[in-house]
Amino acid sequence: MSMPFYVSPEQVMADKAEYARKGIARGKSIVALEYEGGLLLIAENATSLSKVGEIYDRLAFAGVGKFSEFDQLRKVGVRYADTKGYAYSREDVRGKALANAYSQAVGDVFTREMKPLEVEVIVAEVGDDDLAGHENNAIYRVKFDGFISDHRGFCVIGGNVEDVENALKNDYREGPTLAEAVALGRKALERGSDGASLGTDSLEVCVLDRARKGRKFRRLEPSEVQQLLA
Repeated sequence: MSMPFYVSPEQVMADKAEYARKGIARGKSIVALEYEGGLLLIAENATSLSKVGEIYDRLAFAGVGKFSEFDQLRKVGVRYADTKGYAYSREDVRGKALANAYSQAVGDVFTREMKPLEVEVIVAEVGDDDLAGHENNAIYRVKFDGFISDHRGFCVIGGNVEDVENALKNDYREGPTLAEAVALGRKALERGSDGASLGTDSLEVCVLDRARKGRKFRRLEPSEVQQLLA
């Protein structure tokens, strides 16, 4: 009787991680930035498929990698937030809990399934001065293996992450205006695209506006982005 082929658990996990990283790296980068009035999410995206979307009143989602997989995660997040907000209170829907739920779901697939999810996501939560304990912004990054991290100032996923992060580390200063944040985000994305110029038709730009009543999420039209960059 022939012996079964053996592969160590360490090698299996390493192969899964390499497979997921390659899939994610093929996508274009997304940047989340804190600015004086809330949170900016800006992505290199020349298609009609949205990589950034609204989850709940103060929550937004951004995903890179395989579109069908991260869009399914976005829909799951919307249902999760709606259910929790209905069962408890709208103020109880927090970014940390949603990021933890994503971490568990993505991590379970990475551990148990043959093929990992080729996704990396950002959960962004804008602060609200009228809600005690909810005053500060929060940015969470969930990787393909379920690893979760929180970030201050900015966060980058997808594409040439190191190049984009280095551009932000050099130029980011706390509390920029929205126009400054959009310009910095585009500059960082261009650095990750080997210096290629990105016009407004190649950018997807959304904000979580702290001053807005009710739902904070807003998608900026190309004409508005052009005015901010002028």
